[in-house]
Amino acid sequence: MSDASTPGDVESSHDHEHHHEGPGYSTPQAAIEESGREQLAYVMSLYVGTDVDAPDFVSVVDLDPDSDTYCEIVDRIELPNRGDELHHFGWNACSSSCHVEGLERRHLIVPGQRSSRIHVLDAQDRRNPELETVIEPEEVFEYDLSAPHTVHCIPDGEILISMLGDADGELPGGFLELNEDFEIEGRWEPPGEIEMNYDYWYQPRQNVMVSSEWAAPKTYYPGFDLEDVEAGDYGQRLHFWDWEAGTVEQTIDLGEEGLIPLEVRFLHTPESTHGFVGAALSSNIFHFWRDESAADGDGAYRAEKVIDFESREHDDWDMPVPALPTDILISMDDRYLFGSNWLHGEVWMYDISDPSNPRRADSLSVGGTFGEVREVQGRELAAGPQMIQLSLDGERLYWTTSLFSSWDDQFYPEEAERGSVMLKADVDPRKGTMKLDEDFLVDWGECPAGPARAHEIRWPDGDCTSDVWQ
Repeated sequence: MSDASTPGDVESSHDHEHHHEGPGYSTPQAAIEESGREQLAYVMSLYVGTDVDAPDFVSVVDLDPDSDTYCEIVDRIELPNRGDELHHFGWNACSSSCHVEGLERRHLIVPGQRSSRIHVLDAQDRRNPELETVIEPEEVFEYDLSAPHTVHCIPDGEILISMLGDADGELPGGFLELNEDFEIEGRWEPPGEIEMNYDYWYQPRQNVMVSSEWAAPKTYYPGFDLEDVEAGDYGQRLHFWDWEAGTVEQTIDLGEEGLIPLEVRFLHTPESTHGFVGAALSSNIFHFWRDESAADGDGAYRAEKVIDFESREHDDWDMPVPALPTDILISMDDRYLFGSNWLHGEVWMYDISDPSNPRRADSLSVGGTFGEVREVQGRELAAGPQMIQLSLDGERLYWTTSLFSSWDDQFYPEEAERGSVMLKADVDPRKGTMKLDEDFLVDWGECPAGPARAHEIRWPDGDCTSDVWQ
């Protein structure tokens, strides 16, 4: 089924024939055709949970294979405070604002997950970003929110951040909105719309946003405890919002096969209502879509499990080891779904030309608990693939290995001593294959202050996990 011809897609009043005068690309296809090969990467880098007493930092990694500093961290933007736990971050502007003349994709919004401190970096000089301003935690707590997670630019220059807890680190979470001057505008949604929060993605042409669930910060901060799952303290629901009103219109309980739904993605084409979410603990991938044949005549979202990763026996575990798919992304052409199984040590790709029937294309077994590749360039791998990022042309997949400091310490304690790595696979989207690039290795074990962890990856000019189109 072609997403462009999905029946019943509801269009907003936005003029979709707008001129491209602002940041980003006019269409997903333009992003593929007009972008050059990625030359730099920004990577969240942290010392939380290690023996190094230093602030977290943002790494600038050289990805130009013709450069003398290829695969090296060429700059580190050290932040002013210790203990932030840098996690996810994003741009002040993306392709959703490509019609806004004068707006630039220039500033990186870098939250601290543990501190609730929000940093703004000026990346006009792409190779040497500078810290511009800091929103202190007390300013965030005034809105009874904490633990910032996903950062998305929203049309016309404002910024929306999912917040996972209240001011005390308990539930409920919510959303914090910043204006174009990086000042707190207030809560985006009426308080009480949801309890748990995590990731989100919006599809403005369909007037919809979808959000997922993790847990209260005080639940996941200390580490993972199966008793918290048994007590119902972890999420298993998807929330579908009226994008313009900022209110929840529908909630889907994914049940026991949908425990801890983390990263959530709509297809890139703005006409589509199809998307995917990875349920980490249940090790399943769910497909969701708007079903216009619903009995009420108004349409409703549906979700069904379409990929199931089976647990595996291991001599060192008292129970079968779940795959734990912690990150997913969709290629810019909406052809492939990529993901990482952090515990099993696997990166994978599925053909989603038919979103309701994904077809496994290829996978790599690297690091983790079962990975066949245990070292790259003599560097022993201390953890499994975690955060992933794909080139805009879909031909290079990169990944790092840290999930969350306290969870890292539980499942891969050696990573605190050795540091994270960033690895790469060459992808052939025509054949649907991947091959590990054994010449590529970025090592956070060699940082000047000591080994560091590495988490989310962003490109300077847009990527598959942050750009949205109207």
